[in-house]
Amino acid sequence: MRRKISILGSTGSIGRQALEVIEKLQDKFEIIALTAGENTKLLNEQIQKFKPKYAFATKTHQIEGAKVASLEEICSNRENDIILVAVSGKIGLKPTITAINNGIDIALANKETLVMAGDIVMPLAKKNGVNIIPVDSEHCAIHQCIKNISQVDSLIITASGGPFLKKSVTDMKNATVEEALAHPRWNMGKKITVDSATLMNKGLEVIEAHHLFNIDYDKIKVIVHPQSIVHSAIEYVDGSVIAQLGLPSMHIPIQYAISYPYRYEGIKSKSFSFSEIARLDFEEPDWNKFKALSLAYEAGKAGGSATVCLNAANEESVFSFLQGKIKLFDIIDNVEYMMSKHNNKQNPDIEEIFDIDSEIRALTKEKISKVLV
Repeated sequence: MRRKISILGSTGSIGRQALEVIEKLQDKFEIIALTAGENTKLLNEQIQKFKPKYAFATKTHQIEGAKVASLEEICSNRENDIILVAVSGKIGLKPTITAINNGIDIALANKETLVMAGDIVMPLAKKNGVNIIPVDSEHCAIHQCIKNISQVDSLIITASGGPFLKKSVTDMKNATVEEALAHPRWNMGKKITVDSATLMNKGLEVIEAHHLFNIDYDKIKVIVHPQSIVHSAIEYVDGSVIAQLGLPSMHIPIQYAISYPYRYEGIKSKSFSFSEIARLDFEEPDWNKFKALSLAYEAGKAGGSATVCLNAANEESVFSFLQGKIKLFDIIDNVEYMMSKHNNKQNPDIEEIFDIDSEIRALTKEKISKVLV
C-alpha cells in the first residue's frame, strides 16, 4: 500500500528534493496535496507531473490541474498518512498543529515550529499519538541513533562551520552577501545559508533538539566538523558513542523521515567509502566569533517567549542583510539587543506567540530603519 503524503512548501529546496525522492520511490507514495508560496509556475509543473488531488498557493487563481484547498483543509484531511512541513518561517506552525490535532504524522523541516512553540507542539503530538520525524540531517541522525532515550547522557550536534570557519572576525564583519551564501558543503535556501554562516542555524537546532528529544540544554553539545560526514552523535550513560555518517545529501534524511520506519533503496549518488573520505576533523566552536550560538542557548534556557524573540529578530535581520541594508555582524547585534529588551513571557499560548513574534519583527525593522537614516 502506498503511503499518502502532502508536501507543504513543494517549490522550496526541501520540497523539490522530497519530490525527487518520491519520483524514485513512486510505487511507495501517493501525493495528496502540494502547496507553495508565490512560485505558481513551478507548482503547476509539479501538479502536472505528480497529479496531486489538492493544491494551494498564495495566488490560488493561478493554480491549474488540482482542486484548490486551504492549508487548514489539507492538514485536516485524514487521507494523509504523513505531511512534510517544508515551508520556512512561522507559517508552518498552525498547519502543523492542525495536522497533529487530526492524528497525522509529521515529517518536520520547519525550525520555527519547535523554536517558537516546542512546549506546545511536542506534548500535543504525544497526546494525539503523532510521530514527529525530523528532516534536518542533524536531528535525523540523532533519531536514527537513539534506541532508549532514558539511557542517553548527551547529544552531540555537528556543524560544518560554514564559509567563515577559518576566517577572522574582521573578515566576517566585512563579509558580502555572496561570501555568506558560499556554503562549502550544503546547497540550501538563502536564509538558512546565512544562518549557517553565523552559526545561528546550529543554535536553532539546539533548541529543536531540546524539544524533539526532551533533553536538557546542558546535555546538548555542538562540535564543528568541516567535512559534514558525521551528521550527529549521541553518548550513552556507559560512555558509548553512536554516530550516524553519510555523504552530505539532504535526499537521505528526507527519505528517512517520510519513509520511517521503513528503509528503501532510493537516491544515492554513490556508496559510502571510508578510504575516499580519508579523515574526519573535529574542533570546538569559536564562541566569540559565533556569538549566535551562545544567544540561542541563552534563549533556550530562559524558555517562554525568549526563543520567539530570538527567532523573529534573527529572521528580520537576515532579510535585511540579504537586501544589503546591514552587515553580517549586525544580525547578531540586533538579536542580542532585542533579547536584552524583551519582557519574557512564560507559557505563552499560540496567539500570544504570534503577537510577540509580530511585535519583535516590527521593533527589529524599526531599529534597522533608524540606523539606515
